[in-house]
Amino acid sequence: MNTLKKSVSALTAGIVMASPTFADGFELADGLTMTGFLDMSYVVVEPDDGDSVTDSGVDQFELNFNYDFGQGLTTVIDLEYDYNGEPEQETHIEQAYINYAINENLNFKAGRFLSYSGWETEDPTGLFQYSGTGYAKYFYGAYQQGFSLNYSGGMLGAAISIVNDPGTLKGDERDGEDPAVELMLALSPSESVTAKAFYITDKSDANGETIDMFNVWASYSAGGLTLAAEYNASENTGAAVAIAGDEAEATGYLLMANYAWDKFGVTLRYHGSEVETESGTTVEDITGITIAPSYQIHENLLLVAEYRMDEEDESGAETDQFALEALLTF
Repeated sequence: MNTLKKSVSALTAGIVMASPTFADGFELADGLTMTGFLDMSYVVVEPDDGDSVTDSGVDQFELNFNYDFGQGLTTVIDLEYDYNGEPEQETHIEQAYINYAINENLNFKAGRFLSYSGWETEDPTGLFQYSGTGYAKYFYGAYQQGFSLNYSGGMLGAAISIVNDPGTLKGDERDGEDPAVELMLALSPSESVTAKAFYITDKSDANGETIDMFNVWASYSAGGLTLAAEYNASENTGAAVAIAGDEAEATGYLLMANYAWDKFGVTLRYHGSEVETESGTTVEDITGITIAPSYQIHENLLLVAEYRMDEEDESGAETDQFALEALLTF
């Protein structure tokens, strides 16, 4: 699968992660290009303790406009429509930032952009299967506004971002008076191996709340094989954290393997996450397995099927999910 998905995600995030296997968008004018995707799905969710739910239609549509001013200055504007069930339909500016290449190794960007953190990407074009784990809201920085300095020099990479808000442990946005800081360290000892570590912290004097998030992942990719592992930890402190009115901490992990050959691919993933308050109340304790075969119908059209089973570890309740996804990229 999944050079295609990874490549569009790279254009969206402004970071090259894989070699494109599709047409590189449309040139609208000198220096101005447009890329994007249309994501559609048919999903059936069958919980042990409830009725099954079926949903279908357009999940997401995105247009990415990239303009090169020359002399190292570029800008990115992403427009997105997403659907999360009635009435939560929204069209908005997902990203809008300028990027300036100070030299061949050092880049500066400012505006609204996606956090570098996390193995699984926000857009479907960066996933090796249909669904994300669901725990990104606890551990990833997501979309944020501010500025970032990124260094990439051979085997070593590093970045620092000063942003307004990384979100809370619940995944909610908030308005803190103090800025948040995201740090990244990346190592690539060979073309096949990449490892990245992230630390995000946000302390607000206004409400006494502290958010700390740690994310580390490593991947190996050679031929048609991709392997990845990720570990996460986060902590909220302060009376403003509204998870059972208590302080809370969370951990999460995933193991993933993808193998692609010709036009076919298959992904296996195992993941888990746990959220617990300081007083011992379990907010979430879930493990899940995912099997997702795929077929590249066309250079720009990918079909993904997925079976996923999540289990609540305390109750033993299981939820099965069956999905069929069509992802068109351009």
